Amino acid sequence: MYREISLQRKYFLEEVASMIRNSLPLGDDYVLDPALDYLKAVDSGYMSPKLYELLQLFLSFGKATEVLCLIFVERIITAKVIQRFVKKISVLEHFAVSYLTGTNTSVDALAPKLQREVLESFRSGKVNLLFATDVVEEGIHVPNCSCVIRFDLPKTVRSYVQSRGRARQHNSVFVTMLERGNEKQRDQLFDVIRSDWSMRDTASNRDPEMWTPKACLLDELEIYIVDRTGASVTADSSISLLYKYCEKLPGDRYYTPRPAFEFKLLDKAYQCNIKLPPSAIFHTLAGPVCRNQQLAKQLACLEACKKLHQMGALDEHLQPVSDEPSGKDLMLKSKEASAGAGTTKRKELHGSVRIRALSGSWGDKLDGVTFHAYKFDFSCNVPSHIYSSFVLLIEAKLHEDVGNIELELYLVGKKVNASISSCGELHLDSEQVINAKCFQELFFNGLFGRLFTGSKAARKFLLSEDTTLWNQSYMYLLLPLETSCTSSADSWSINWTGICDSASAVAFMKNISVFACEGDRIDQSVQEPNDSLMINFANGSANINDVNEMVVLAIHTGRIYSIVEAVSDMSGESPFDGNSDDAPAKYSTFAEYYTKKYGIVLKHPRQPMLRLKQNHNPHNLLVDFNDEGAKKRSSIVGKQRQYAHLPPEVLIRINIPVSVLKAMYLLPSIMHRLESLMLASQLRQDIGCSVANFHISSSLILEAISTRRCCENFSLERLELLGDSVLKYTVGCHFFLKHPGRHEGQLSSLRSYEVCNSTLRKHGTDCRIQEYIRDGPFDPRRWVAPGQKSIRPVPCNCGINTLEVPLDDSKFQTVDPNIKVGITCDMGHRWMGSKTVSDSVEALIGAYYVAGGLVAALHVMNWIGIEVELDPSCVSQAIASASLRTYIPNDDEVKSLESKLGYAFTEKFMLLEAITHPSMQEQGVNYCYQRLEYLGDSVLDLLITRHLYENHKNLDPGELTDLRSASVNNESFAQACVKHNLHIHLRHCSTLLLSQITEYLKSSDGSIEATSLTASTKGPKLIIIAIPIQALGDLVESIAGAVLVDTGLNYEEVWRIFEPLLSPIVTPEKLELAPYRELIEFCGSLGYFTKEECVSKGEMVHATLTLQLDDVLLVGEGFDQKKKHAKGKAASHLLKQLEKRGYSRSGAKKRKHGTDCVSASPPESLEKGDVNVITKVKIQKTEENDMLALPDGAPSILSSSKRVIESINMKKGGPRITLFELCKKVQWPMPTFKTSEHKSRSPMEVDDIGGKRTAFNTFTTKIKLNIPWFGIIECDGEARADKKSAYDSAALAMLNVLQAKSQLIITNK
Repeated sequence: MYREISLQRKYFLEEVASMIRNSLPLGDDYVLDPALDYLKAVDSGYMSPKLYELLQLFLSFGKATEVLCLIFVERIITAKVIQRFVKKISVLEHFAVSYLTGTNTSVDALAPKLQREVLESFRSGKVNLLFATDVVEEGIHVPNCSCVIRFDLPKTVRSYVQSRGRARQHNSVFVTMLERGNEKQRDQLFDVIRSDWSMRDTASNRDPEMWTPKACLLDELEIYIVDRTGASVTADSSISLLYKYCEKLPGDRYYTPRPAFEFKLLDKAYQCNIKLPPSAIFHTLAGPVCRNQQLAKQLACLEACKKLHQMGALDEHLQPVSDEPSGKDLMLKSKEASAGAGTTKRKELHGSVRIRALSGSWGDKLDGVTFHAYKFDFSCNVPSHIYSSFVLLIEAKLHEDVGNIELELYLVGKKVNASISSCGELHLDSEQVINAKCFQELFFNGLFGRLFTGSKAARKFLLSEDTTLWNQSYMYLLLPLETSCTSSADSWSINWTGICDSASAVAFMKNISVFACEGDRIDQSVQEPNDSLMINFANGSANINDVNEMVVLAIHTGRIYSIVEAVSDMSGESPFDGNSDDAPAKYSTFAEYYTKKYGIVLKHPRQPMLRLKQNHNPHNLLVDFNDEGAKKRSSIVGKQRQYAHLPPEVLIRINIPVSVLKAMYLLPSIMHRLESLMLASQLRQDIGCSVANFHISSSLILEAISTRRCCENFSLERLELLGDSVLKYTVGCHFFLKHPGRHEGQLSSLRSYEVCNSTLRKHGTDCRIQEYIRDGPFDPRRWVAPGQKSIRPVPCNCGINTLEVPLDDSKFQTVDPNIKVGITCDMGHRWMGSKTVSDSVEALIGAYYVAGGLVAALHVMNWIGIEVELDPSCVSQAIASASLRTYIPNDDEVKSLESKLGYAFTEKFMLLEAITHPSMQEQGVNYCYQRLEYLGDSVLDLLITRHLYENHKNLDPGELTDLRSASVNNESFAQACVKHNLHIHLRHCSTLLLSQITEYLKSSDGSIEATSLTASTKGPKLIIIAIPIQALGDLVESIAGAVLVDTGLNYEEVWRIFEPLLSPIVTPEKLELAPYRELIEFCGSLGYFTKEECVSKGEMVHATLTLQLDDVLLVGEGFDQKKKHAKGKAASHLLKQLEKRGYSRSGAKKRKHGTDCVSASPPESLEKGDVNVITKVKIQKTEENDMLALPDGAPSILSSSKRVIESINMKKGGPRITLFELCKKVQWPMPTFKTSEHKSRSPMEVDDIGGKRTAFNTFTTKIKLNIPWFGIIECDGEARADKKSAYDSAALAMLNVLQAKSQLIITNK
């Protein structure tokens, strides 16, 4: 039936469109031509003269985008058509246009939520031209409205006055449009203006003492004026204003808040008594006595409006207060909202804080220094691997949970346990400090940096330069310990022998560098020993049997090696093997190579060469990369080690065990973790907390300031989830107690503003939390120790010379997607997502709650600037207020409900309020459960979130969020309500609610599990069943709020009562994703794309989802009153179709962008021929296939008109993004990549985006793309120096092939 009606409407609209085309032969594009002469359009009948004049008014505004113009029209269709027309006019494209109507049964009428969104956009300046009907002319309050235009004439004086009053900006304009020569319209407007002038003249010139109304027994004026603004309300308009106020109060489907009137007859006169809804700021008012009912009602409403204004419920313009800022505050808020403060899209430049514990001024002290010592001990799970112990010396004393920790370091194929322990104080004299600094400079620059600077022609030894490598803000020493030391903290000694030998090696290098600078050749003068087993080094000799694992320093490169063995069949006279494969030999022997290139003359060219183990870049050992797959591990383990061969004469031997070198590769990761803990400890010290028996660990604070981008095995997301609930609960309680007269809607608005991301971001930056946040992965190659010069600098291009970045400078805020976050420059500046700051604020609150409960959380919240106070006196006052209320229900009913809860209320009225629906106003009840429901929602959210956090410690933050969403919602609360028969205690006066609860119970058939099955059914029954869930869920939440207040905010008692009521709480094993989300994740795992289309048809939403597989296009449809539910039903149908075709959700492989992947193979059922599968044919690059025709029966979605792109982004990653976006647009499955690597001993010149590039390894990628209904296209990219560039090359080749085969059009190649 529905489809037949849709077809009839379609045919009717096509017939109407045909008639319009016949009457307007030039088409609708004619009036949209920028060069159109609008006067000719008027003459041709394409445009009315009235619309032409309206466009001229808009054009008179110029290019200004700060115009706020309100245009009043009579009919909704007029507003809708004109705003759509204006949007398409290019000369007015700088204006944002929308329309606003009242809520009625018209198809074009806007829903209340959309009305609020449109009005907020107009207030904030996002919409410039707003077309509105007379229905909402009293409800629009825009302080900055600069122009009001009456496109259609006002029908009444009231309409004229109200619309004119909307122009509230200084020097605003009010325009009324008349048809030229239309005397009827002219007389109508003059009558309205004349009546308005007469009314104003009478009101301003009358003598109040001479005016004695005969019908009224009280001396009351019939108008109330606000002195500050001049806003006024008359007795006649007060009734509508009172109704407008009530409409702003919270209501639902079963109850519409409105005033109730009662009349009393007193001696031939009437008195009107007003009863306002339970959520109103006051509930009853008795009006003056008058001669008739209508006048009594009007004057009573006028008194009510006056009282509402005096109590703050009406603002200075006599409009209902909506808890929104006005005037300048509103504009400021709108600017912040448009800038996106606190959002993920917005990026901000922030600085970093210095670690105070690492600062020191001991570098130049001549009388020695006293340090605090912290010992590093290492133990490997492979006993044969030995790592030397180290000691960290710093001036500051670290906190216990920073200086005494254990870490696990993950190396290839093994793990090392690092134990850090405090060893007390240690004094070093000035000579020891000099030697220690010399050791640190030599080894950290030799292993992780460079000991020579400058070009090859003018190289200088780094440690002989005058520039200092030490900075007082970053000072510590890392020194090796004697290998004979035990693991005991009391028994250890520094390896001064090796340190002094290192200082001697530095001195030796300085002398050599002096000769090199003078242009002399370095002539090694060590005498050849008589013993043939002795080997000559640059600084001495050693027995050939003792050289294994000896640490040496190359004098010509400054690199540090460890000796593997002496190679007896190689010497300085051996042929030089360092020439490239194709180039002619430059050097005949090693001796000639060192003489010509470095000016080093070998005195002992015949002694054996030494095979050396080369140093390597440091790695991030804090992450267990061994878990990434056996294939990757085997490739790493099987990688051939590269050795160097050098003559002994160019090596300085250093009396340091090789275990020291091995341990030094562990130090960057250890120090990174230590510095992070120091940072967290410093933040803890800044926050401070004097709560008794409270301690929060530095590791927990570190978790709260570490984002997922850090790639650690922890992040702030779990704590953020918990902190969000703590924040919601504490702020909700605070407003509940502080504002006992405000209704649930106002309280929710206040709470939403206080806990929104933009507010939290403001609080966080005020406390400089952003400077502590860790928002990037640890890059050990950029890590530098004191005394080390960075070889990978990131210069600061921010134009700021300080660590701190100005927060109010707009140039340090951007939404540019090309700005990379998480990369810190050498000044400590980094771009960060604005939302990251607010996330860290919530995570800090969660961390303090975990460590010290609600008291500690409140402390950190007040430190941040969130002023929350749960005053016990306010709780007592709320309980006392409840005790003064009338208690009506019988004892049996109360006892029955209390027995189900397992709790006896101290104040019975609290329970009465919790079970009273707002519809009870019809029986004269002036209270309801809405405020308690607001409170119960937050306490249940906190308790359930805490339960999930504590019981699923190893759960991924995303899954934890899914668990909370599945547990904290109206549906789960409604099921608990029915399960324990709490619904029978709900007090209401709505027959609709009663019938729907009854239907809900019947559908359940006594089983809660049955209700979940209705989620995928179709028809009106589902709509009826779903409706009472909100009321039943609210009942559970309001009872929780009542228990919370009655127990004096003892939420542990609330949990004792409600845990069994809400059990079983969902677990990860029983968690089921919503159908739409399940479909999206399933398609993402297999590389397919879906498209959605939602169309509103009356009260129903029709959702259509399409999914293109390799061989067939699947379509799912869903109908519901809500868009979300309609999409869910459509997704359910698609999932069922996929299941029938043999696809399994559990069998889908996760795909990762930028990695090699193979598309999922079709299910076995498809291969067996259960469905019709089009054979996939590899398309060869031949002339016959240059043009591919669309097969018969192929879906229209495959039309080539959709495959048009303007250009290909040729930056790195650009071709891949272009191809992926194309596949998503036309619903082709994602392409797959297969990469092969080619290695070479000599450098090769490879093409790259920026030009030529030299590399030893090249990568070539083969790409495969399955085009539905056509087949598979394969092609190869060109060789590139890295994998990602090879992917780009393959993607570019595929785009070119698609264009050649007419599958793609590139307009600007």
